[in-house]
Amino acid sequence: MAADLLDFEEPIGVLLKEIDALSMMPHTEARAADIARLRGRVTELRAELFGALTPWQVVQVSRHASRPGTLDYIERLFTEFVEVHGDRRFADDPAIVCGMALYHGAPVLVVGHQKGRTTKEKIARNFGYARPEGYRKALRAMRMAEKFQRPIIVFVDTPAAYPGIESEERGVAEAIAFNLREMAVIEVPIVVVVCGEGGSGGALGIAVGDRVLMQRFAIFSVIPPEGCSAILWRDANRKVEAAAALKLTAPDLLTAGIVDDIVPEPVGGAHQDPALAAQLVDEAIGRTLAAVSAMPVAARLEQRYGRLRQMGRLGVDFADTVADAGVPAKPAGRASRSR
Repeated sequence: MAADLLDFEEPIGVLLKEIDALSMMPHTEARAADIARLRGRVTELRAELFGALTPWQVVQVSRHASRPGTLDYIERLFTEFVEVHGDRRFADDPAIVCGMALYHGAPVLVVGHQKGRTTKEKIARNFGYARPEGYRKALRAMRMAEKFQRPIIVFVDTPAAYPGIESEERGVAEAIAFNLREMAVIEVPIVVVVCGEGGSGGALGIAVGDRVLMQRFAIFSVIPPEGCSAILWRDANRKVEAAAALKLTAPDLLTAGIVDDIVPEPVGGAHQDPALAAQLVDEAIGRTLAAVSAMPVAARLEQRYGRLRQMGRLGVDFADTVADAGVPAKPAGRASRSR
């Protein structure tokens, strides 16, 4: 258990080691009481730590290897899932999962990134870095859902789109841009859940919806903190400062009007209690899907387009944010250039 702890959870690790040591000793009532007391203290300390996480610590939680992903939520929340494969142009992309399923007995389409958990799974899923065929597969499935009037539920969890040469050759930027345009006009309801690491255009490529929900310790950002710090300061070690400047946490994004609701997580993050995390996500999806499904199609599409046009304009003065973070007016070492 201690091996799964993040670096800022070191005080919890000390208590867990004490619990493990006591558990190996002969059972007595006094020892059982000590273990119960220590477990209570672990819960209290975990709640205390996770109630005051820095943006960089939230990034670490969102990337936790045991954090539930798309397939975990499909297993817990949906029935009769039938996966859709291939983009009918080039290949299948295991980094994006698509399939028809039943949600509380009603037919829906589920789409989401999948990183994988074991080394073998991560390699097979390309660590969640989707290629252009993944975005084209997702759009193909969405159009199918539109044809058969099935709402779409999307789970976002990716570091970014795959930046390899072959990905660029097959038009990853075009695939993402095309998805943005087409998802804006798909007539069936779309509910997006940012459940882990919502990184860059890789996340945006399937994240256009009527409502965007975000788990409390997920992130959603135009670029990972490491990439941001490397560009702005020429120093990837300033990722902690970059995480703060990017305003990538759920409360920041709710204030900015980029997400519509925050889904609470179990104490210590979704990976501590995946069943409870799924229950909380289920409640949020059910409530949100019912609300958007009740809207007339024209009004829903107008509102979806409007939320895209207003994205990032509310509640946050980004100029002040950048100045407070010490970000240079332009990337170091680059001359200004008009576009």
